[in-house]
Amino acid sequence: MRVSNNCNCENPLVPSVVEVKDIVDETPDVKTFYVTGENGVPFNVMPGQLAMVSLMNIGEGMFSISWQEQNDHLQFAIKSVGLMTDELHRIEVGQKLGVRGPYGNGFPVEECKGKDMLFIGGGIGLAPLRSFIKYCFKNREDYGKIDILYGSRSYADLCFKDELFDKWPKEENTDVHVTIDNPEEGWSGNVGFVPAYLENLNPDPKNKIAVVCGPPIMIKFVLESLEKMGYSDEQVITTLEMRMKCGIGKCGRCNIGSEFICLDGPVFNLAQLRNLPPEW
Repeated sequence: MRVSNNCNCENPLVPSVVEVKDIVDETPDVKTFYVTGENGVPFNVMPGQLAMVSLMNIGEGMFSISWQEQNDHLQFAIKSVGLMTDELHRIEVGQKLGVRGPYGNGFPVEECKGKDMLFIGGGIGLAPLRSFIKYCFKNREDYGKIDILYGSRSYADLCFKDELFDKWPKEENTDVHVTIDNPEEGWSGNVGFVPAYLENLNPDPKNKIAVVCGPPIMIKFVLESLEKMGYSDEQVITTLEMRMKCGIGKCGRCNIGSEFICLDGPVFNLAQLRNLPPEW
């Protein structure tokens, strides 16, 4: 069994104590938590990395870090889907949490330099993509054209609306494409599922990297669409966050074949995934 310690702490299983400084309602079932430690962020992260968040007497869960704002705070966008996340949605500003990490390899920000970027997200899948999107904007000279394609069930279910509709479209050489599954009153944008919208947009694969995250069924059909449009397996990146428990390769819950999602991932390109058993 392989055990690794990517985190910059003395003991990878001991969380740092942080305080919730702000809570933002993104959708009816997604909230973003802004947390900080006594001396700022408990650790520095790269886009796509993860952390374990614990709530005393309730439990612990692995979540993407949707953004690190310098040494001020970390942001976690968390969907209410069960006991742990339901309880997190009930806490208030000032609540103390445990955080340990960061874990995982993160997105290949260096390898993507000089490339056009196509981010494709669905639902809460925009949370991990957001860290890479904001990193590209922060280092704008290192990346080419940026396209963001994002969809959700309804307007109410779209995360990060101020960025989607106000901030990101104003960024240099950037297009934002948003779709919802079904028509609704007041919505004038695209209606339909993400894979179909992707094929309508038909982005040229030349010198482009596609980064995909969302529900498994969306990912399945997006990968098929990208292949039809001529994207090679090496041009397609996704992030797997299933079944992770300890974060350090000790519990063995997240392995697929010889790969541990928490150690070797959660970010893989499609060529790497095709070498694994079809459990993803």
